[in-house]
Amino acid sequence: MIHRNRLRSAWNRVGSGEIHRAPREWQPWLSDTGSLTQKIEKAIGQKLEVQVLRDCPQSLNSDESRYFHFKIRRCRVREVLLCANGTPLVMAHSVIPTLTSSGSNHGVLRLGTKPLGAVLFAKTRKHSKAKPPRDIARLDKSSELWKKCSKHFSDLNSPLWARRTLYRLKGHPILVNEIFLPALLDAVKF
Repeated sequence: MIHRNRLRSAWNRVGSGEIHRAPREWQPWLSDTGSLTQKIEKAIGQKLEVQVLRDCPQSLNSDESRYFHFKIRRCRVREVLLCANGTPLVMAHSVIPTLTSSGSNHGVLRLGTKPLGAVLFAKTRKHSKAKPPRDIARLDKSSELWKKCSKHFSDLNSPLWARRTLYRLKGHPILVNEIFLPALLDAVKF
């Protein structure tokens, strides 16, 4: 079955109905509102390893900056792979404004190899009843996030599916991009 024009633009809000244009096997992953790490661990029956690719200051691209309601001069970009038995299942690209990682969040966001979801979904944290804004995208070879993934996976096929969520940690924004790698579907089959 050939799917044409799956999504009208690069990023589309989950509630817009565009989720139904994604392949059926990816829809539960793209629309889930909980911790992705916990969902995968439950599905495969084991803990994920976090491989940190980079965690450093960087400037934002215009696509990312539109998610913040204020001008960000500096931010921290954290890229990790969520792996099962050494096999990468998801690449996460998180944008943490400098203001977000200061003050009471400073110690909390010293993550090392701990997944960011462990902080964002900690049971001790108060969560807003409002669901954070979540967008989905079909990434092709022209996408910046696809290009970041392809640096680590030379045999990567286009397209990839991704979701982008703007979370709040103690009132401060964190933009999390999660790119689903083809190995995820293979890992959850058994």
